[in-house]
Amino acid sequence: MLAGERGEAVSLAMRLIVALAGVVKADRLIGISAAHIDSCLYHGPVGVAFAERLAAAGGRVSVPTTLNVSALDLLHPDLVNLDPPTRQAARRLMDAYVAMGCQPTWTCAPYQLPDRPGRGDQLAWAESNAIVFANSVLGARTARYGDFVDICAALTGRVPDAGLHRDEHRRARIVFRLDWLGGHHAVPDELYGLIGHIVGQESGRLVPAIVGLPLDATEDQLKALGAAAASSGSVALFHAVGVTPEAPTLEAALGGGRPAREVDLTPARLRRAWDELSTTDGRRGLAAVSVGTPHFSLSEFERLERLLDGRAIHPAIEMYVSTGRDTLARLDRSGCTERLQRAGIRLVVDTCTYITPILRAPRGSTVMTDSAKWAWYAPGNLAVEVVYGSLEACVNSAVAGRVVRDRSGLLDG
Repeated sequence: MLAGERGEAVSLAMRLIVALAGVVKADRLIGISAAHIDSCLYHGPVGVAFAERLAAAGGRVSVPTTLNVSALDLLHPDLVNLDPPTRQAARRLMDAYVAMGCQPTWTCAPYQLPDRPGRGDQLAWAESNAIVFANSVLGARTARYGDFVDICAALTGRVPDAGLHRDEHRRARIVFRLDWLGGHHAVPDELYGLIGHIVGQESGRLVPAIVGLPLDATEDQLKALGAAAASSGSVALFHAVGVTPEAPTLEAALGGGRPAREVDLTPARLRRAWDELSTTDGRRGLAAVSVGTPHFSLSEFERLERLLDGRAIHPAIEMYVSTGRDTLARLDRSGCTERLQRAGIRLVVDTCTYITPILRAPRGSTVMTDSAKWAWYAPGNLAVEVVYGSLEACVNSAVAGRVVRDRSGLLDG
C-alpha cells in the first residue's frame, strides 16, 4: 500500500496511518471490519480538498463504512440556513465521501443501523458518542479517531495496534459509585446525562467504571451517558458494572487491578451538574426545544408520542427532533412521521441542530433540551441560553410555550 501498488489514494492514506502508528508507539497495524466517518461534516475548505483529492485519485473504502452527520439536511433542505457557497461546499464534501463507496447514512448513531458491530470487532469509528457506545455498550474496539484519519483507516482497512484496541488499555482505573441508589430500578432518563457529564469531567485519561447503575438500564440511557461523558471529557469507554459486556463485576472491569481514584456520585454533585448544564432558569421566555442529540431512536419516538398524548406544540415554540434517515424511513411506514408533524414537531435528518444553523431563534434566546451533550455545546456554538431537563419536561414546555422545569425527587437526598 505504501509503495502505491493499490493506487495513489491508498498510498497517501497508508502514509498517514503509519505516521499515526509512530505517534502512538504502535509496533504493528491491525485489520478493521468497519469504519464510521466524521470528516464528512463541513468545517472549511481543507476538508473538501482532502476528500476530493482522495476521490479523484480513485480512493475506495475497503471495509463497510458509514457516514456521520453532515452540515445539510438533504431531505428537508429549507431547514438549514447556510449561504449558497457554504451549502455548495458542504454538498461537495458529502458527494466525495459517497463517491469513495461510503454508505450515505448521515447519522451520529450508526449503532442504531441494522448491521452494527459486535463484541471484539475491531473498528475505526469517529464521532465521540458513537465511539463510546461501540466500546462500552457493544464491546467492540475502536480508538477515538478524528477527521482525516477515519477515511484513511477506511481506505486501507488498517489502524495502529494501540489504545483501546488492546486489552491492557481497556481496564478501568477510576471508579464512580452510586451506592445511594440502592439498586433503584426507576432512575429517570435525565440522570444518565448528569452522570455522564460528571464522569467526563472527572475521568481525564482514565477509563471509568460505574457501580450502582440499574441493571435494566436501556441502550438509550447508556447512549445519553456516554455522549455526555465524551463531550464534557474525552471518555471513549466506560464500564457499567453488571450492565455492559466487559464488566460483569467490578473486579473484571478493573482487570484485577486497583483504581487510581474513586468518586461518589452523590445527589448534591448531580444537582450541581444539572445547574452546570443550564445557563438560565428560563424565566425570560422560551423560544425553542431541541431533542435528538445523539439521534433519536425508534423507542424514543414511541415515548415522545406517548408524552404528547394528542397535544400540539405551542405556536410560539419551535420543537426540533433530530434523527437518522434510516429511523425516519421506519417512522414513515408506521405513520408516526405524519402524526408528529401534525402536532408541530419539526424533524431533522442528516445533521444536528447544534452544529449547523437550523434554529430560527435569535442569539441569546432560551432553548430547552434533554441532551447533556447539546446543553454542553450549544451555548458556544449557537450563542443561546440553555435549560436542561427531562424529555417529559421538554414536551410539556413546548406545549405550554414556557419552561416547565422538573427535578427528580431522587436528587433531594
